[in-house]
Amino acid sequence: MKRFIAAMLVGTAAIASSAWAQTTTEPAANAAQPAATTAQPANTDAIVQMRAQIAAANAEYNKKVAAAKKVFDSKKAAAAKVRDEKVAAARNGVPTQ
Repeated sequence: MKRFIAAMLVGTAAIASSAWAQTTTEPAANAAQPAATTAQPANTDAIVQMRAQIAAANAEYNKKVAAAKKVFDSKKAAAAKVRDEKVAAARNGVPTQ
């Protein structure tokens, strides 16, 4: 049991030290980061360009899907309204045609 606890402490210390080394503690570095991302020049790397094009295509696709979903939801609501009216009429004994 003592070996298990010792192993857990060593493992926790190893993970904590590696996680600590990856964080920045300088507020100037964190404050400058958003400005740097907005003013980045166009990248000439082919992989970066490819990923940017894929991201743009995905964004356009998501917009089209959202628009189609709105149309679908409105048509579905209209069909549900007609169905509910017919169900209510059937339950009340009113013949429908």
